[in-house]
Amino acid sequence: MASSTRSHSRSHSLLLIQKLLNLRDSASPLTLVLDSLEQGAAPVIGEYISRAKASKSKVIFLSFSTLRKPRNADVFVKGRGKPLTTLRKELLSHYPKPVKSAGSIKEKLSAQRTLLIVDSLNELAMAAPNSLPDFLSGIIGPAVSLVGIYHTDVPLVLPETVSEYAPPPFTLLCYLATAILRLSSLRQEIERQKARNRSLQEPEWGLQEDREGVLMGLKGEIKSDDYRGVVLDMELRRRSGRAVKEKFAFFPGTGTPVPPMAPRTAAAAPSLARDKGTPSKLMLLSDHPVFAPPDESDQAGGGAGGDEAPESTFDLGLTEKQRRDREGIVLPYFDAQTDIGAGEGGRILYEMGREDDFDDEEDEI
Repeated sequence: MASSTRSHSRSHSLLLIQKLLNLRDSASPLTLVLDSLEQGAAPVIGEYISRAKASKSKVIFLSFSTLRKPRNADVFVKGRGKPLTTLRKELLSHYPKPVKSAGSIKEKLSAQRTLLIVDSLNELAMAAPNSLPDFLSGIIGPAVSLVGIYHTDVPLVLPETVSEYAPPPFTLLCYLATAILRLSSLRQEIERQKARNRSLQEPEWGLQEDREGVLMGLKGEIKSDDYRGVVLDMELRRRSGRAVKEKFAFFPGTGTPVPPMAPRTAAAAPSLARDKGTPSKLMLLSDHPVFAPPDESDQAGGGAGGDEAPESTFDLGLTEKQRRDREGIVLPYFDAQTDIGAGEGGRILYEMGREDDFDDEEDEI
């Protein structure tokens, strides 16, 4: 029963992440991707673009830090230095026009699915923090899904006109987002898990090391899949208000186009350009050998031999003679447990020894 429940939960989680990446059924109108210097968002954005093109969706790339147009992007819009009203009109002009489709009862308006990617929400948050919610709600439509990248390690310099009592832009983005993907390096998560298994202090990299002038990034064998792997910490907020949280291990395919999205993603680019045609792979993080929980049979019965005694430096069993001697022991005051009638049950029978001092006054009490 437990295995079937776990299998159902596993299939449900994989179905949700597939719907999120495929933009199916408007799974998330606003997806917030949180990356850092240690793990950029380029592999995940490349997977979004590849799946959007496979489903014949239009891809619009809004650039604040990207210099070149990514491959497979239909429209490339430069947003740096433009007012939000002008930028909004330019984006809306590239949206597909609704087309009338004849139905059995009445005509319906249907538009091509559109994927809008914003490579840096930090620029919008610093330029117009007060107008950020209105701008995002104005460019999201029924057939438009927005995927925005927020760099968690970039400090925000807000204008002086922003009230100190107003919530920070990052808090607003997390509140507005219907899905949040927190990215981290699989290689680093493996090293942290190994440290936890040995009850050691977890290692840190990058800015978390607090080492002046030194940034330690990814370590390990470049040819291994774990080096290129990305941990997706998904938080999907359903329409009912319930949030579904799960962690996945994502291995980008070598044929997946990686957008040239800044120097922070250069660490993943060389390994992605070696081979071609390898599909991407997505799995639950708990299915990875390093993060897999111990088998229930091992916990209950000590591995394959469930009837075997646990290993010890001494014998925990009893010999036949010891078992007979234990059964023949008479417990103290055993006779007092027998009900002899007339309320005499429960008496304490005590026999005085030679070392006992008999006191007449206590006997009278």
